[in-house]
Parts: sequence; structure tokens; C-alpha cells
Amino acid sequence: MKIHIQGGTLIDPVNASAGTETQQDVYIADGKIAALGAAPAGFYADRTLDAKGLMVAPGLVDLSARLREPGYEHKATLDSEMNAALAGGVTSLVCPPDTDPVLDEAGLVEMLKYRAGKLERAHVYPLGALTVGLKGDVITEMVSLTEAGCIGFTQADKPIVDTQVLLRALQYASTYGYAVWLRAQDAYLAKGGVAASGALASRLGLSGVPVSAETIALFTLFELMRVTGARVHVQHLSSAAGVALMRAAKAEGLPVTCDVTANHVHLIDMDIGYFDAQFRLDPPLRQQRDREAIRAGLADGTIDAICSQHTPVDDDEKLLPFAEATPGASGLELLLSLTVKWAQEAGVPLAKALSSITSAPAGVMQREAGRLTVGAPADLCVFDANAHWRVEPRALKSQGHNTPFLGYELPAVVRATLVAGRIGFERDAGHH
Repeated sequence: MKIHIQGGTLIDPVNASAGTETQQDVYIADGKIAALGAAPAGFYADRTLDAKGLMVAPGLVDLSARLREPGYEHKATLDSEMNAALAGGVTSLVCPPDTDPVLDEAGLVEMLKYRAGKLERAHVYPLGALTVGLKGDVITEMVSLTEAGCIGFTQADKPIVDTQVLLRALQYASTYGYAVWLRAQDAYLAKGGVAASGALASRLGLSGVPVSAETIALFTLFELMRVTGARVHVQHLSSAAGVALMRAAKAEGLPVTCDVTANHVHLIDMDIGYFDAQFRLDPPLRQQRDREAIRAGLADGTIDAICSQHTPVDDDEKLLPFAEATPGASGLELLLSLTVKWAQEAGVPLAKALSSITSAPAGVMQREAGRLTVGAPADLCVFDANAHWRVEPRALKSQGHNTPFLGYELPAVVRATLVAGRIGFERDAGHH
């Protein structure tokens, strides 16, 4: 199908320095961007999208989205969450292996890839389990998992307590040039904690997760990287001290990248209010100075990407007391809006902000995505930067309706999402 996107303002985060916000038409053929500006010779559009007054950006790349299949279909399905992805402008997403069964065998990964492929929606990039069953004891067959389609290996939120196992896993990954994606959280220091250690947790009587749980894990990880040369992506940094250590590690030249969740770009522990379980997240929300450090780290490039950490949970699991509620929130449909909101509040140019959810995460994955260049796959997000929408359960396509942003008015409304040159989602101007 040949598509002509007419009159939109193009934002290419890769060439952000070139003052890229230009009004240019986009011509799409055979699933790729055929031309920008003028139509290629003999081009005849099957479909024209009117993008006047709208932004045309690369499709979003989300480094952490739980799709809940297989095993947790009562929380969400591939079908529901892929619809949510496209409604949020997300065209590529990375899913962790903490499904049931765990993605620790090639056959399970192939099955997931096949089912996601049949839906013809967002591109799904699975992470394989680093250890069998995520139990932290036996390293998985990384070679066969990579051949099945895994782009890296992780423990999701399950820690490897035995440092010897972590060392061997990093050695194995380093030998083959595979990336290891890890949460920096010391298992013993974080044990039983449900909120960030500090005055608020003490006042509410909630058990705390100290900042040292993150920093000690980072010290260990960086030391093991020095020994093994492994390439590591640190997921969901949450503290000012963690950001400072990351800055030093990058300055030293360690092959490390990192992300933060969109929730941590905006919220702090005080937002929990009176035990509101919508704010029960993992890692927990920290203090204001931690949020400021995260924003500074995004602005100066210490932090590579913002992810949604999309984790759909049942309503029942959020109706429990704060400490017993299941951590997690839906975020696929909020990623663009929360990134634009941060850009507006922090005075960050839109193209630079968008790079943290397009080209930069694509770089972390080492995949061709997140760019608006001729010949690139036509994965695009067309959105209205000036429109606002209210976050409420009925506005969300995800099966999980829990988010700390319920009731918020957020900027940026996705009007259309294209994946490989197909229009996967369209919202008419009157809605939302």
C-alpha cells in the first residue's frame, strides 16, 4: 500500500541538531519510507493522511512492556496490549521473560514471536531469561534463545543472589557479544520493601527500600563488567546516587546503557498520599532530589531512554492495602504524553525528548528503528502536540486500567500509528 502523509511537521530525533522540525510530506511504499518532501517519480498514493498541524515522528520504541502472555491472560492478552501499544504510538517494544512459563526455552520464544507476528501490529522483541526459570541458579542456553529471536537476557525483577552465577552469565554473554539487561537492586537490602526509605515511608509505617540497594548492586555490576567486558543495559534507575554512578561508569568507557521509567520522571514518594496503591511501583518512587537527578541525567545523556515499564495488573490486585497491592501500572498509552510533558516542564527541545523514546532505545537494542530516513521502515507516529486528553480507564485500550496518572490531563494525542507502512491505528480528530 502506498501512503502519502501530507502537511505534517517532521521530527527526526536522530538529526535533531539540524533543526529538524520542518514541514515535509512523507511518501511510503513497500513498508518503507520512499521519499521525504517531493514525491518519487510515478508515485500514486492509495491513501492520503492529512497531517496538517500535526507532528510526524518515528514510531516509539519501548524498552519494557509486559504483554502478560503466556500465562497471565486474566491480566492482559497480546491482542489487548498490542492495541494499547499502537494507540500510544509505540511500534517496537521489548518484553521481559517473566511470563508463565518463563521464556527460558527457544520454543516458547518462537511461539511468542509467531503469535505477535500474526497480529501484524507492533514489533515485539523478547528478552530471554538469563537463568532457567529465573531462579538464579543455572544459566540458560543463550545461543539457542538468540537464534529464536531474543535480543538480550534478563532476570526481569528476580535477582541473582549468587554473584558467582552473575559473573558466569556475564562471561557467557560477553563471549558471544550478547547484551545482559539487569535491574540494579540488591536482593537482601530490598527484601520486603514496598516504598523508598525515607521520612514518608517511616511516617506511613511502610517498609523501605534504601538507595544503597541500588548503588551496591551497581558497584557489583560495574566491577563484574570490568572483569568480563560484558555489555549491560541497566533497567529502571531510580536514585540520584544511581545516576551519579552511571555517569561515572560511562565516563570511564564501560559498555553500559540505562533507562528510567516514565513514572519516575514525574512522580515522587510524596505522591503516594494516603496509601494510594496506584503508586505502588517497583522500583519505588523516591524523593524529589532523585527525580531532579533523573531529569538532569536525561537532559545530559547519562540516561539513554525512558520506558513505560508497562505492567498491567488486575483491579483486584490494586484494591488491597498498599503493602499487599501488586506493584505495577499500565503505561504504553502514556509514554508519549509523559515524555512530552517532561519536555514542556523542563524546557527540553521536543526532538531531544523524543530521542529518549525512539532512536536512543533503538540504539540500546541495536536495531534499525526510531529514525525518519528514506529507506527506513515506515514505523511512524502522527500526533497532535497541542491537544490534551484525560487519563481515565475508558480512555485506555490496555486491559490494565491502573496508573498513578488517573485523572491527569496530559499533552499529546496520537492521531495515527503506522507499522511497516500499514496504518495500525487511527483516531478521528473529534475523539479523546
